[in-house]
Amino acid sequence: MQAIERAYGRLLEVFAAAACALILGMTLMICADVLLRNVRVVPGLAGLAWANEISEAMLFLVTLLTAPWLLRRGQHIRVDIVLRAVPPRVGWFFEWAVDLLGLGCCAIIAWYSARAALASFMAGSLSIKTLVTPEWWLLSVLPVAFACLTLEMLFRMRRLWLAERAPRDDAVSTG
Repeated sequence: MQAIERAYGRLLEVFAAAACALILGMTLMICADVLLRNVRVVPGLAGLAWANEISEAMLFLVTLLTAPWLLRRGQHIRVDIVLRAVPPRVGWFFEWAVDLLGLGCCAIIAWYSARAALASFMAGSLSIKTLVTPEWWLLSVLPVAFACLTLEMLFRMRRLWLAERAPRDDAVSTG
């Protein structure tokens, strides 16, 4: 099981690296757009008309690619004032309750987003803005991300079961 979890962790690191590459690409694209709008480097080209649309898609992808990685690292912000105020074993049970809720929500979103992406694909739906693209291209990332979040919730629950009967200390805390 640990080998599977390590391999899964490496997959999430690849997703995070891809998100970093997207941020770099988005930064370069926005800089090029601003430059081309303000300095006539290329005659007849006044900016990149599609830059806003592509940057919106990139932000969406960055969010979905990094969410499971951040969850794995315990870097989602959480308010844990209640967990610190109750006895450790009670806090451990609260962790379980929240993990079960998170698992259920992620699994449901993965299921429904897969259905939505498939329906969009089957209908041939298009997103018509500056660019015309198949709608399912972006929708298909949702079920993958939420399936990864679901799997990470299961790994979190396994780690919680194997750990001391107390709340986790792996998260960023505001409390």
